[in-house]
Amino acid sequence: MKAPHHFVFESPPEALRALAGDPVLGPLVARHGPARWGVHGVFPALMRAVAGQQVSNRAAKRIFARLYRATEARPERVLALGEAGLRALGVSRAKARTLLALAEAEAAGAFSGFEGLSDEEVRARLLAFKGVGPWTAEMVLIFGLGRPDVWPASDLGLVQQAMRHFGLGTREEVARLGERFRPWRSVAAHYLWAENDA
Repeated sequence: MKAPHHFVFESPPEALRALAGDPVLGPLVARHGPARWGVHGVFPALMRAVAGQQVSNRAAKRIFARLYRATEARPERVLALGEAGLRALGVSRAKARTLLALAEAEAAGAFSGFEGLSDEEVRARLLAFKGVGPWTAEMVLIFGLGRPDVWPASDLGLVQQAMRHFGLGTREEVARLGERFRPWRSVAAHYLWAENDA
């Protein structure tokens, strides 16, 4: 079961034109077509990202599906489960504590108004929570808020595909590669992720 989309991000025509003109990324744009992904809101995206920390995509989807069935991504239901209930769903102790802290913050309105903040302001506020690192914040920017210019250079799937398609050898090179795709780095990332599923 998937959380309901708040809206679907669809790549603007200018993004497609820019990325289609890249000699390496262009063939991926042609293969996969216009980029689109569901944008779920801050708290559901946080739940999904925390579930996905340091586990495979398959495991992350399985854990989040259980979480969503039990809570519908509603903070009061997360809080009602408590640490023991979250652990019973397959969440580690550290992740359970992070989810509870985030649910308390959501219930208190801490994430309202994020749509009006800059990417850096969103990152700074999210990183203040224990258990939320740069990768999690980047996932929220892309899948929670639909920001078009985020380059999650620490994401393993993106790193693997960037190395494969661009002939890169280090994570530092992958991080620098993102500059090539401004201001559409999230869209470029989408095409590299799509190769993981191809």
